Amino acid sequence: MPNIKSAKKRVLVAQAKAARNKAAKSALKTQIKKFEAAVADGNRSEADVAYKVAVQAVDKAAAKGLMHKNTAANKKSKMTLKLRKLA
Repeated sequence: MPNIKSAKKRVLVAQAKAARNKAAKSALKTQIKKFEAAVADGNRSEADVAYKVAVQAVDKAAAKGLMHKNTAANKKSKMTLKLRKLA
């Protein structure tokens, strides 16, 4: 544990940011899993809604820096292919 006041603050700030990032990543994964489940069920209308929400979540995560923009593009591309294959 740090002794210097500014170092103590950095520890607290880092913990808060880590918790926020963990929650955001967890929410992102949940949205992607909901889309995957809808595709697995073969429910087109539910998959469409889940797709829009998941793509929006991926874009937001990339904008916040939770994932690289190319990773986000890759995830969106794979989701789009799965949705089109469902049709």
